[in-house]
Amino acid sequence: MSSPPYPEDLERPDLVRTGRSTFVRPVRPEDADRLVAFVGGLSRATLAYRSLGPVVRARDDVIRRGAHVDYLNELALVALAGDEIAGLVRYVRDPEEPEHAEVTFTIRDDHQSEGFGRLLLEHIAGAARARGIRVLEADVLADNTRMINVFLGSGYRVESGPPGQIVHFEVAVDPQAQAVARAERREHTAVRRSLRPLLEPRSVAVIGANRSPLTIGHEIVANLLRGGFHGSVFPVNPRAERIAGAQAYPDVRGLPEVPDLALVAVRAEAVPDVVRECAEAGVKAVVVVSTGFGETGVEGRATELELARFARASGMRLVGPNCMGVVNTTPAARLAATFSPALPTPGRVAMSSQSGPLGLAVLDFARRLRLGFSGFVSVGHAVDVSTNDLLQWWEEDPETSVVLLHVETFGNPRRFARIARRVAPRKPIVAVHPGHADTAVDSLFAQSGVIRTRSLQELFDVALLLAHQPPPPGNRVAVITNAGGPAALTVGACAASGLRVPELGERTRQSLRTALSPRADVTNPIDLTPMATAAHYRQALDAVLADDDIDAAVVLFMPPLADKPDEVAAAILDAAEAAPEKPVVASFLGGAGVADLLHRGGLVVPTYAFPESAAASLGHAAAYQAWRSTPAGVIPDLAGVDPDRARALIAECAPGTMPARTAADLLDSYGIPVRDAVSHGPDAFLSVRADPVFGPVIAFGLTGDYADLMADVAHRITPLSNRDAREMIRSLRAAPLLDGRVGGRGVDLTALEETVLRISAMVEDLPEIESMELRPVRLLPPGDGVAVARATIQLANDTRRGGLS
Repeated sequence: MSSPPYPEDLERPDLVRTGRSTFVRPVRPEDADRLVAFVGGLSRATLAYRSLGPVVRARDDVIRRGAHVDYLNELALVALAGDEIAGLVRYVRDPEEPEHAEVTFTIRDDHQSEGFGRLLLEHIAGAARARGIRVLEADVLADNTRMINVFLGSGYRVESGPPGQIVHFEVAVDPQAQAVARAERREHTAVRRSLRPLLEPRSVAVIGANRSPLTIGHEIVANLLRGGFHGSVFPVNPRAERIAGAQAYPDVRGLPEVPDLALVAVRAEAVPDVVRECAEAGVKAVVVVSTGFGETGVEGRATELELARFARASGMRLVGPNCMGVVNTTPAARLAATFSPALPTPGRVAMSSQSGPLGLAVLDFARRLRLGFSGFVSVGHAVDVSTNDLLQWWEEDPETSVVLLHVETFGNPRRFARIARRVAPRKPIVAVHPGHADTAVDSLFAQSGVIRTRSLQELFDVALLLAHQPPPPGNRVAVITNAGGPAALTVGACAASGLRVPELGERTRQSLRTALSPRADVTNPIDLTPMATAAHYRQALDAVLADDDIDAAVVLFMPPLADKPDEVAAAILDAAEAAPEKPVVASFLGGAGVADLLHRGGLVVPTYAFPESAAASLGHAAAYQAWRSTPAGVIPDLAGVDPDRARALIAECAPGTMPARTAADLLDSYGIPVRDAVSHGPDAFLSVRADPVFGPVIAFGLTGDYADLMADVAHRITPLSNRDAREMIRSLRAAPLLDGRVGGRGVDLTALEETVLRISAMVEDLPEIESMELRPVRLLPPGDGVAVARATIQLANDTRRGGLS
């Protein structure tokens, strides 16, 4: 069947629900630039919903190909707002079931909630029906309520698949046809499949179970039984009949069924044989809590690596060694496979810890904070299951909304960075890293969307907020207090955390004057005076949360003579419940037991011992929301790039420093000529190094005192989008020298950004590059480009080649 020509009959003007005019038509080849601009302007959050979790770092050439369709088996319609694309819908026919097609919708952030989705569904349904398609299929993230409502409110017959993190819809576009729901959910990724026996096992064996209470082997069995695990628990001990009330067995081979998960708590020298027995029995996952491996030296490290290799070759996943176990409080699991005396209550926070002893303290502290966990995994030496794997599990876990990480090292640093950039737009990732203050690490975490904290206390302060309150839409904070001193401290802490405490508008001040005592100060901070009642707190909170120029509220309460903390807490909860889109945090100075007062069912207002902690947590949340809402940009298609030539040049070189002439040719193959030039402004440098945490990192700075004395250097992880390159250059404190705000004409920023992008592309294509130094880079006036005067490139040795990918 030949493809039809461009279907002019599908062009027509229309109105969206808000009354806005639009023009809907099929996509054309000449729309390629519009598509690039459209995708490049989408926020990370929108990209995450569009791509079912992964945030696509879309390439220019891939986006452009989307403008070429055959109008029969693939059709895309655009809704225009002026000359720009406001929304896009595309179907692709299923070659095996020609009457079915997969459909996807993308609406620009500033046009969401206007009705573009429903309008485009109506248009694409009519076009599909005319082309012999009966059913449009779509996979939608369960928390993408806007898209779900589009389907459910469309008027078409809609069937949805089993409930889960991804909801599958089938829309019968022919009103007379019966849409057939797909029987199974989308196939899980390989990682999620492999982790299911670990985190949602049907049965568990504890090898090394002990009859004596307060021993590791005994407490694991006891916790599994106390935690309400749904499946069978099999203690394994050849010299015991019952342990913690459960029947014991002499070995794994004698169990009545093959367990999904085995916890190993035996002497280190016995662990390899036990793991081998588990593999022979068909166990799918093993947690080695035993110590005496990598922490003992080179031999121990070799043994644990061999354990990991054997486990993976046998089809098992392995956690540890030297860990404290696995906890999953979700209804599907109720798994407390740990020896920790403190078990977490169910909640929305998941955590990975690389330290066993630290994990014990974490669970105890979280319980005292009343911070609930959906999951907790102590990965120990992480020879197999790593933070990267767990992030991918929690990425799709509907019971998890915040992920906490205690990280020292990463199984695959580049993989971590990519996964974090994919997960963070939908679920905050909060990490504590043991390194000292390091602007490079700060920059890298920020680019990945990871909230970096400096201490465990700060980690949990931020988690307490994000688990119970929304991130603030902006950084403008109202402070409500009954004491001036704590308010002044809070204002200073807000400024240090990147927040603003703006003067309130006249309308809000007038509302406050009407409601409050004449002695109250209604500027910002709002001082209710020590005689303030619970009603005054409620009225003040209602007023500031209704103010469009306020994004969050910090409530301070110093218990005076006039009122009781429980009454004030109830007033705060009432106000927070009435305005759920803005976060409220509190600090009740000197108020014992206040954390309990600020809980009401599922409603929690985080409370902090001191106002500085409240401000710091809000600052982290506001910065996260700003990152989440920022367009991610696209990875552009660069002209003049010849990867085949580059690979041939590398193949001719031995590991180590590449000859200068060959290095110049290699750069030239990516459109970066090496030449000297005379510049009348500052010189710069660009470098690439293999960071132990994040893999390849590009650094940029000005030479001389700027970098050496002021440490004014910007860092980014690859691959870089056009927005990453732009922000990297403009993030320097010396940026006014580059854009002409200081010192005159400035430099050719467009050429500089393109050079950064070409280096990023080179590093992505050529993992053999271990390091690169371009110094000096002559920064020339606008229109004259940049000139790389000298290049040093280091190639990895044979054992490292390819390892960075």
